[in-house]
Amino acid sequence: MTMRPPLSRTMLGSLTRLRTAGSPDASRTRIDRGRGAVVDCGVYCDGKRREDEESYEDALRRAREEDGFVWIGLHEPSENELTAIAKDFGLHPLAVEDAVQAHQRPKLERYEGSLFAVFKTVNYVPHESVTETSQIVETGEVMVFVGEHFVVTVRHGDHGSLKGLRRRVEEDEALVRIGPMAVLYAIADRIVDDYVAVTDAVHDDVDEIEQSVLSPERTREIERIYQLKREVLELRRAVAPLEMPMRMLVDRYAVGHGDLTQYFRDVEDHLTRVREQVGGYDDLLTSILQVAFAQVQIHENEDMRKISAWVAIAAVPTMIAGIYGMNFKHIPELQWTYGYPYALGLIAVVCSFLWRGFKRNGWL
Repeated sequence: MTMRPPLSRTMLGSLTRLRTAGSPDASRTRIDRGRGAVVDCGVYCDGKRREDEESYEDALRRAREEDGFVWIGLHEPSENELTAIAKDFGLHPLAVEDAVQAHQRPKLERYEGSLFAVFKTVNYVPHESVTETSQIVETGEVMVFVGEHFVVTVRHGDHGSLKGLRRRVEEDEALVRIGPMAVLYAIADRIVDDYVAVTDAVHDDVDEIEQSVLSPERTREIERIYQLKREVLELRRAVAPLEMPMRMLVDRYAVGHGDLTQYFRDVEDHLTRVREQVGGYDDLLTSILQVAFAQVQIHENEDMRKISAWVAIAAVPTMIAGIYGMNFKHIPELQWTYGYPYALGLIAVVCSFLWRGFKRNGWL
């Protein structure tokens, strides 16, 4: 059995633990909105949000009595904070452990009485141009516990806030009436829409790199291509593993929840488009990288040809000067009056002939 690493002291010390009520029933865990990891908690019945309850137990009891559900939003909770909620809602310990530790692959798991879904969130980091150290895609995670009368969302990362999404869901009474699975759909739809936006933004970076590599100017783009390829791979790790969970939602778990099957299928279609697009970027960057390597080799060959051509031209005066620099008494034209101008002229004629030949062949 693989042992998971313990939580760091920094994480445990930086988060506030849930308080317990000071009433005689001290076993109830109070809802401290805006404190600790709790972002929001609402009870939804008959398509509308009701008045907030004092404890998770009261919220869940009211949701069951009125055939509604509770939606709790958490941001980077500690183990104690999430365990306190898990006791009231009957969350599976393995799922709770995954939600606290984070760094999970996108997945969908079925536990007794609940579903546990993991989504990777992505965010595009604005920049002027891609550099060797640019961070282009920032990732986070959203875990969702879905039961018959509750939804618990756990978010990790500084982006991907669900506050705006909660407001939009609350404004759609028909969607709220469907229940917790409708919240799961809304979260999946929001995250996949973010995939689409980030993928479209990355497209501009890929185009910029491609134009730079294919430009007539001699630039070294290999480091930039490699960095962009790493960022695209990070995006691919968020998108590709989600295909199977979305297929399971469409085929198994969305059935019997209003018209959510069609909605989940729409999210799946968008996800398929993004997955193919990201895969295309990865393949294109591989081709661009190969082109960049080929251009480096071509430029090196051109440099070697130029060097070889100039060496051949320089060898002519070197050879003639070397011959007439020998210390022999009897050398042809050594005592000739026009010997020196003749030697210079011969050097100029031969070098010019060689330069013209190399120029015509593209070596210079």
